[in-house]
Amino acid sequence: QVQLVESGGGLVQPGGSLRLSCLASGFTLDYYAVGWFRQAPGKEREGVACVSKSDSNIYYADSVKGRFTISRDNAKNTVYLQMNSLKPEDTAVYYCAADLLMAAAPDVQEMCVSVGRVVYDYSGQGTQVTVSS
Repeated sequence: QVQLVESGGGLVQPGGSLRLSCLASGFTLDYYAVGWFRQAPGKEREGVACVSKSDSNIYYADSVKGRFTISRDNAKNTVYLQMNSLKPEDTAVYYCAADLLMAAAPDVQEMCVSVGRVVYDYSGQGTQVTVSS
């Protein structure tokens, strides 16, 4: 079955950390640009972090820069999002997506800022992250 499956979400206190995983099955993630996106209740989905297929180009939204780190392990067909210094405003459902066309884009930022206007090749069902004391 061809799919992306997110895991690692949960409830964490402010200042805490979580690591999200995005596991691809049925296809090889190596050739795809991959992004993490989030959607909070009543808000539009936003691009959080995106990584090019070669890991050479990474984009972070200003709201998470310095706190979140995106990385990929092609041997495990998985992309991670390490989230540190979490804040209540990080509470959202987090999704990952993979796209072949975006892998050819000159800047992977395009993948993150295109959310809502582009249908990516593959998207997961999401994992809930709640930051609360």
